[in-house]
Amino acid sequence: MPANTEAIHTTAINSQRFRQALGHFASGIMVITSQLEGEPIGFTCSAFYSVSMNPPLVSFSVKSSSYSYPLIRQAGRFAVNILSADQADVSRLFAQQGADKWSAVKWQASSLGNPVIADCLLWLDCAIHAEHAAGDHLIVIGEVKALGSSGSGAAAQPLLYFQGRYGQLTPLAVCHEEIMPCRSTA
Repeated sequence: MPANTEAIHTTAINSQRFRQALGHFASGIMVITSQLEGEPIGFTCSAFYSVSMNPPLVSFSVKSSSYSYPLIRQAGRFAVNILSADQADVSRLFAQQGADKWSAVKWQASSLGNPVIADCLLWLDCAIHAEHAAGDHLIVIGEVKALGSSGSGAAAQPLLYFQGRYGQLTPLAVCHEEIMPCRSTA
């Protein structure tokens, strides 16, 4: 098929347009937590990914102006709490600065002392491995020391964020081509 030779229309990049464009990428929602001097700390995050399998490393990005992250840096450790589809209220709560985030949230301390939020899909217990400045954000890399689930069950769905709204997965097809062709589950 021949390539279309017409020029692609581009738009000037400004922060609002850039943010709007990136909203077209669906992401999972997690709460990054830690504890310093007996006080739990946490914030909502959607910029998260795996970095390495050996050693097991993950990364998240946080605004350089974050109130919570300097406390987490001081603790030297954090947990990634991957939220389930029914935890949008938890995401909203931890997205607020200065709110009493912990009074309405059940949690237990991990073996590293990080808060693990009840009913999250999965949690990763991490030690801070590295930190890198990147524009108006910091890229934080953590070495995973332990992981587990908090009992949401195999049927639980992840909480997603897309174009400024929360959502969840809708299965489209089950594909195991080596076993059988794709078929719709609807």
